[in-house]
Amino acid sequence: MSLNQTYSERDQRVYLRSFNRYPVTAVSGQGSRFVDAEGNEYIDALAGIAVNALGHSHPRLVDALTAQAKSLMHVSNFVLTEPQLQLSERLVALSGMDRVFLTNSGAESVEACIKIARKAAHARGRGGTVLFAEGSFHGRTMATLAMGKPAYAQGFEPIPEGFRQVAFNDLEALRAAITDDVGALILEPIQGEGGVRPARPCYLRAAAELCQKEGIVLIFDEVQTGVGRTGAWFAKDRYDVQPDLMALAKGLGGGFPVGAALARESVAKAIVPGDHGSTFGGNPMACAAALTVLDVIEEEDLCREAHEKGRWLRRRIEKIGHPGIQRIRGKGLMLGLVCGFNTKPLAAAMLERGVLANSTAGNVLRFVPALNIPYADLEAIVEALADALEALEPATEPVKASAAAASGEA
Repeated sequence: MSLNQTYSERDQRVYLRSFNRYPVTAVSGQGSRFVDAEGNEYIDALAGIAVNALGHSHPRLVDALTAQAKSLMHVSNFVLTEPQLQLSERLVALSGMDRVFLTNSGAESVEACIKIARKAAHARGRGGTVLFAEGSFHGRTMATLAMGKPAYAQGFEPIPEGFRQVAFNDLEALRAAITDDVGALILEPIQGEGGVRPARPCYLRAAAELCQKEGIVLIFDEVQTGVGRTGAWFAKDRYDVQPDLMALAKGLGGGFPVGAALARESVAKAIVPGDHGSTFGGNPMACAAALTVLDVIEEEDLCREAHEKGRWLRRRIEKIGHPGIQRIRGKGLMLGLVCGFNTKPLAAAMLERGVLANSTAGNVLRFVPALNIPYADLEAIVEALADALEALEPATEPVKASAAAASGEA
């Protein structure tokens, strides 16, 4: 039995059975590559699901965490720390928002946004119902389950009330859904788990105008799209739309758990001391990591890199010319390869060829590598993809196109 298999069996005996893991145990990483327990090297085209914005073990990030650990790791939010203040000021300056609440994860950031939105909506005389888009994913907590696919909520009933689904990219459906009990709308500018489905610019701008007109709080979930991923600091900047609230996490810490809920003063003013809190949110270690990630992205111009490398990768994949590839969706280095078949076998075949990607929404292969991934590694990803497609061609399993795929969203 191989060492990877041995570790996998031990894991299956003790860890909650919540993941379908590949039989690979990562032990070290550098840049866009990691090594498993048997010494096999992989190109990481997933980057911890859009988390490792600077790749694995970036020396600046390692040094920052080491230095902070020697100084102060944790106190509590009863006192202020310099890293927390510096990160809050930096996020306000980068985003154009007014206030920050720091968290530990994307789901926490989204839940903080929901609480702020409801408090603000009630202050405006509106109800607390939150509209969310079909195909969205906002997390695995009970409230975020209520804003996702019904399959994810199955077996966990009763699901929290006060959430209602509307069609994505459909302005008329959104207008029809707005009643006095609706206080907020939450959208992903680009749906990640939903198959890398971008919002249409005209839809997102019109939705923002509608929310402003009706006094509805607009929330953007930028947990996956934020911090340079789409070729701009935030996807909202690609659309030129400013939400009332914005949730961040994933790439913000470059691999260290940290998230943030950013708010305009018009909604933030509804919150008073005692309304919300966190034990670990905004701890010095997380803030030091996030500050370093933001510094490196700015100094190395990684937003531009993500934009240019995303265009390059898109063109190279298009040149493969495989009949099973229907289209490529996304922005920057958040790309989804929409196929005419189930992409799980394709992801597995790429892993056998030394590339880690993942299948989402049934027929989409997702690429979200580090923002600083070298072109040589991008070329190797394309070569592995082409080889895997050729090897799987006789065995590809057709899938029924989703509503999103059928609509031709790109």
